[in-house]
Amino acid sequence: MPYNTATVATRTPATSPWLPLVLVLAALAAPLLRADHTLAQANFRVTWSVEKTGPTHVELVGVVVNESSQDALDVYVTAAAIDASGKILARGIAFVAPQIPTRRSAEFSARVPNVRGTTAFRVSVSNFRFGLGRGESP
Repeated sequence: MPYNTATVATRTPATSPWLPLVLVLAALAAPLLRADHTLAQANFRVTWSVEKTGPTHVELVGVVVNESSQDALDVYVTAAAIDASGKILARGIAFVAPQIPTRRSAEFSARVPNVRGTTAFRVSVSNFRFGLGRGESP
């Protein structure tokens, strides 16, 4: 039998009956991820000021206050340079402290690239975890 007259059976891939449910759940979960970040920020109070401005960087200094009822561990802040429309032009990430006990504070210093068009800065806690501080037992 010649090659070009062979019959080839093809099968269309079956879609899972769970696919619509998974897509709906993913759509519902997306706002919760943003809400988690907002709730995390409610546990901290961040105050800051511009310490010095150089030709390449702006240095921001400030304080992070842990207002939660748990110790905050491995705390980082993200400082963002923003323009008049709120668009982020540049970012700098700074380590704050290995531990900020409940109702206590820690100082930080963050550098952000000095970008043309910057009209303001925004600083927020961008990473942390809650837990028992070092040397404490449950």
